[in-house]
Amino acid sequence: MKEKFKKSNQLFKKVSEMIPLASQTFSKSYLQYIKGQAPLFITHGQGSKVWDVDGNQYIDFINGLLSVILGYQYQAVDLAIKKQLKKGINFSLPSPLEYELARLLIKLIPCAEMVRFGKNGSDVTTGAVRLARAVTEREHVCVCGYHGWHDWYIGSTARKLGVPKSTRAMTHSFTYNDINSLKNIFKRYKNKIAAVIMEPMSYVEPKDNFLQKVKSLTNQNGALLIFDEIITGFRYPLGSAQKYFKVIPDLATFGKSMANGMPIAALVGRKKYMKKVNDIFYSFTFGGETLSLAAAIATIQELKKQKVIQNIWKKGRYLQNKTNQLLKQNGLGDLIKVQGKPCWQVFIISDTKKYSGLEIKTYLQQEILQSGILWYGQHNISFSHTISDINKLLLVYKKIFPELRRLIDQDKLKEHLKGQPISNIFKIR
Repeated sequence: MKEKFKKSNQLFKKVSEMIPLASQTFSKSYLQYIKGQAPLFITHGQGSKVWDVDGNQYIDFINGLLSVILGYQYQAVDLAIKKQLKKGINFSLPSPLEYELARLLIKLIPCAEMVRFGKNGSDVTTGAVRLARAVTEREHVCVCGYHGWHDWYIGSTARKLGVPKSTRAMTHSFTYNDINSLKNIFKRYKNKIAAVIMEPMSYVEPKDNFLQKVKSLTNQNGALLIFDEIITGFRYPLGSAQKYFKVIPDLATFGKSMANGMPIAALVGRKKYMKKVNDIFYSFTFGGETLSLAAAIATIQELKKQKVIQNIWKKGRYLQNKTNQLLKQNGLGDLIKVQGKPCWQVFIISDTKKYSGLEIKTYLQQEILQSGILWYGQHNISFSHTISDINKLLLVYKKIFPELRRLIDQDKLKEHLKGQPISNIFKIR
């Protein structure tokens, strides 16, 4: 089996000597894959498929951590990039493309009256928090979800090494669907909270008017509400979770699906707040890089023209329902659930008395990879996924789920793992 991934494993040893983690991104690294039994480097992609350095082909259900919404080498986007490449990449003055994309976002996003760009989600979430602090003249922040690698947020997680204690003391986590957890923070830090930043939804549905309650509580306490829509943006009907749930924040951040894999993100919000960006320092050499701007414009146009969001929700709902049915049929329904909206689904795997959720996930990944599916516990749907792709994954599940049930019942799961289990980077959702 190791021969199948021979080049991946050999390259990993070389890369590890030069690049910490052997990857630029935790979620793309070897920590997410069964050791020695998984591809670690991809050479190219086309449509819904990718190829690793050993030449193995996979149907990709990760899709660049949700950044690829249309598919790899999607013609309309690639043509826009090539067209702009002939004109230049990064100029000495702003490009008109900045205005063109900003205008598109303002039309689509309810809270967007002004726009600034960044290169990734961490840029814009950090910009939003800095802006909220400048507007309110307060320092503390409430968080719910994942908001990037910068000190102000990551210091509130298990990955806080290197973050000053004074910075960590300014960020406070609250629990999704538990309004009292947020009320308690406001009570404890009265008149000190600058902003509440949250993912409007991850894989758990908002209950009992939770989002509206958060907005009301935040506004009552003189803080700004920020929706982190890095994931939900351009994957939800109507383009944003704020429009879908009819709860409009003061500021919001977008990225990932906005440019089909090109590096760009957006900080948007009410003009009365966004004007303050003139006074804070939010500035990037590559903030107006034109290839990403052109890709974002082309991607958004395709989303509208091809009714992409409706398409991926239809396919995603089919996959999600069928997967949960198969889990139930094989006596795994109480152990494993596929939750979230159809455009982004997450496997929630519980521990058993003898096996951890990570060990169970590792076995699933091991077997799914061998069947030609790139998988790490999520269904990240793209426009290029066909019903045939989805049915192939379902056939794999149909084969693997009963075997998983048998191995758990007979206490033989560990002896069927062919490598070390997946590591948990840290749990934030």
